[in-house]
Amino acid sequence: MAGSQQTITPIDGSIYVERTLASGAEIDKALTAARKAAQKWKDLPVEERGKILSRAVDAFVARRDEIAEEITRQIGRPLSQAPGEVRGFEERARHMIAIAPEALADVAVGDKPGFTRFIRREPLGVAFVVAPWNFPYLTAVNAVIPALMAGNAVILKHSAQTPLCAERFAQAFKAAGLPKGLFQFLHLSHADTAKLIGSDGVDFVAFTGSVAGGRAVQQAAAERFIGIGLELGGCDPAYVRPDAKLPHAIENLVDGAFFNSGQSCCGIQRIYVHADVYKPFLEGFVDLTRNYRLGNPLDADTNLGPVVRASAADQIRKQVAKAVRNGAKALIDAKPFKAAKKGTAYLAPQVLTVTSNGNPIMQDECFGPVAAIMKVRNDDQAIRLMNDNAYGLTAAIWTADEDAAIRIGDRIATGTWFMNRCDYLDPALAWTGVKDSGRGCTLSKVGYEHLTRPKSFHLRTAI
Repeated sequence: MAGSQQTITPIDGSIYVERTLASGAEIDKALTAARKAAQKWKDLPVEERGKILSRAVDAFVARRDEIAEEITRQIGRPLSQAPGEVRGFEERARHMIAIAPEALADVAVGDKPGFTRFIRREPLGVAFVVAPWNFPYLTAVNAVIPALMAGNAVILKHSAQTPLCAERFAQAFKAAGLPKGLFQFLHLSHADTAKLIGSDGVDFVAFTGSVAGGRAVQQAAAERFIGIGLELGGCDPAYVRPDAKLPHAIENLVDGAFFNSGQSCCGIQRIYVHADVYKPFLEGFVDLTRNYRLGNPLDADTNLGPVVRASAADQIRKQVAKAVRNGAKALIDAKPFKAAKKGTAYLAPQVLTVTSNGNPIMQDECFGPVAAIMKVRNDDQAIRLMNDNAYGLTAAIWTADEDAAIRIGDRIATGTWFMNRCDYLDPALAWTGVKDSGRGCTLSKVGYEHLTRPKSFHLRTAI
């Protein structure tokens, strides 16, 4: 008998959504429908697929206000910021639709007398997308739209914290006239998620989540030869050089650390600041952090909402306490943040100064509004410390010297290297990670390579 799941809103701890989990029969039915639909969909020209999916984007964006409020109620992001996710969804979706004809076109390999030769990109079949709650549409759209454009069917399993996101995808596709069975969502238990990954009906898995979750996905698929894309955690660093424009660096890094209450896999957690500008940078960073307004995310003047749940807030407090026990200094007094109370999801932002990269806060992902700042002597020390971590999703540098940024970036083990910005995905660039931040790629033309298989055509025309 299928169970159920509840979505507890972090705003007040009440039940916001409750859904029944899919039964075994419903899972089997979804797989059968997806495989059948994929067989016809792959024969539709890419341009025709794009027209249908563009209508789906139109339908989704038309409900932006409703969708934004649902984001706020499900995860606690301030309502003043939630519409940005709809804009980001549209940007990524339309870009991936626009580049698909070129990205999926046959690959010419050069002329050879008496032969016709080319490489064709074939869809994989059924893509199973497992999406997280923290950026529920931005993480899901990275895989859902490109997978469909590539000719695959998609089954989406969204986080139990954000089940409405899967349902809004389905509504948009239905409004656009997407053939039945091509996109489906299932509310699943962890056990059934693993079982589905291991089944013969799934040809590719796109997972975004924790390192532990990524290992579970790999284990579930261990007996099968299918593609797996893993976008996992981060403990992302930034380096402020002495030639940086400090007001810009401070403003951007404060936002990069605390947007979405710090619940971003590519948010900034570790900041290395050159000794020449360390004092003014630190003072400016702390002053700006103190200006945050923590409160009910439905209020217009709130710009820092609760973290996703009270237990997450407790865990973040424990991480900060552990960092302090290991020599870090906490610079933000939580008392002025009246909404911050133990036992709730409301948590004041925190800025820590550290003197050792071995401090746990410089090594472990802290999925909350916490930034750690450390003084460095020069570029070489910054590079060494930035690389001294198990993660490698993004890294950033603040400098006026582009040549130096490229030179230093070449030495950083990361999937994306930023200059004078952070915490952003450009859909024209490959989104990928190294080390414990995962493997595979989404977005850009390169992302389509992971959603298709190459098939070589070698035709001898002269006999």
